[in-house]
Amino acid sequence: MAVIIEDLNRNLLRNLLRGPRQPTTKLFERPKYNDIWAGLLFIAVFLGYVAVSGVTIHRYAKYKGFSGGGIYDASNDFSLNTNTLVLFIFVLCVALAFSYAYFLGARYFSKLFIWVTGILNIVFALATGIYYIVRGQYGGGIVFLIFGVFAIVCFISWIPRIPFTAYMMEVSIDVSRQYGHMFLVSTIGGLVAVAFAAWFSVTLVSIYVAYEPDSTGVNPACPNGSGGCSTARVIGLVVYVTFAMYWFSEWLKNTVHTTIAGVYGSWYFFANSPQGMPHGATRGAFRRATTYSFGSISFGSLILALIQMLRQACSIAQQQEAAQGSLIGSIGFWVLGCFISLLDWLVTFFNRYAFCHIALYGKAYIPSAKDTWKMMKDRGVDALVNDCLVGPVLTMGSVFVSYVCALLAYLYLQFTNPGYNQGGDFTAVIMAFAFVIGLQICQIFMTPVSSGIETIFAAMAWDPQVLVHDHSEMYYRLVQLYPKVQQAIHA
Repeated sequence: MAVIIEDLNRNLLRNLLRGPRQPTTKLFERPKYNDIWAGLLFIAVFLGYVAVSGVTIHRYAKYKGFSGGGIYDASNDFSLNTNTLVLFIFVLCVALAFSYAYFLGARYFSKLFIWVTGILNIVFALATGIYYIVRGQYGGGIVFLIFGVFAIVCFISWIPRIPFTAYMMEVSIDVSRQYGHMFLVSTIGGLVAVAFAAWFSVTLVSIYVAYEPDSTGVNPACPNGSGGCSTARVIGLVVYVTFAMYWFSEWLKNTVHTTIAGVYGSWYFFANSPQGMPHGATRGAFRRATTYSFGSISFGSLILALIQMLRQACSIAQQQEAAQGSLIGSIGFWVLGCFISLLDWLVTFFNRYAFCHIALYGKAYIPSAKDTWKMMKDRGVDALVNDCLVGPVLTMGSVFVSYVCALLAYLYLQFTNPGYNQGGDFTAVIMAFAFVIGLQICQIFMTPVSSGIETIFAAMAWDPQVLVHDHSEMYYRLVQLYPKVQQAIHA
């Protein structure tokens, strides 16, 4: 009798979802090239980065003896040198190790992973704040303590939603285990991110070595003030290569995301259909992401790169104010940084689902964003998305890795005490770049986990009947954990 009643309930629930089903024949059709201007601009900026990097690294190699060959043997006491390069190597190793460990934790221990992420962020933020206060840097210490209190409040509010989030992570990871090449895509993307971060680190140090002027005339790259050296040139080149780094990192992350979203879309629409999974789904998704959708991905990544440049500038200013003991200035820049971070979160959220639509339907960036947002609001899936903690949890994890990298940079500068940083002038800048390196590498490694869930939500918005008919077990489990799902996807 119980079985009969459950069957009747299942049939009743299937009939609740009415409305035309999005024809699957429209999925994965041969698209056209979109947003070509953004793709060409991205290539031009990257080639400019290559040119700047080549020239500055050549000048660095030419005068390498002046900048030292290790941690303590540099004659250069006025700008970044090989000591800084060694630090960035340590930062890269730490970011790679922590990111991969975090990735494995998400893959094998989903529920525990969420708890550990929240607790570690709270403990680390509070400990860092206390450490800064003990060291006499009250501005930075108070900011980190505020972060810690905010993390506590957020985590307590998340506890009721942890079972729902853990199940969505399990679904995403179970699918990825069936198609192990998705982890291969993520691993390759992570390694490319590490390699690019290493390249960026060398380029950044080389810019200072090659063009930082010195009033005493000690810098052999700038004899008697010549050689094109000036503070303005250093600032301009640093801003340019940092912007290029952000844009490339975002493009890489979003290319991995779009590729994996294409595979999850294939699974959602075809895994339990008569046609079955398309052959070479990963290869096809990657080809579309790097050809037809290259411009669209570049466009969306450009918007994020500009916002993140502003956020980093605000972070550097806040840390400099804290180092100078200016509590009001430090808190002021922290508040401004919070607003910029909120804008960054909103645009990132918007982009992720737009890229899911691009992966499935191959449209241009703006039409994809409009269509996805409209459908999610019509279906009510935006409420479902907001109640899933995967995005915030992965962000907290990435920020934790960034904290570790920034703290490593701070401790390294304290213990090695390089000549160029006797007054602490470069501490804020170096910590900010270490933070960014850790954040970007971890986010790229964690892309498969979030991409799967976001694609499932987007596909549910477009065709909820597929969820009920082809993935009924997942649907009924969702109803148990999150009863609102019936209203969220009800047309």
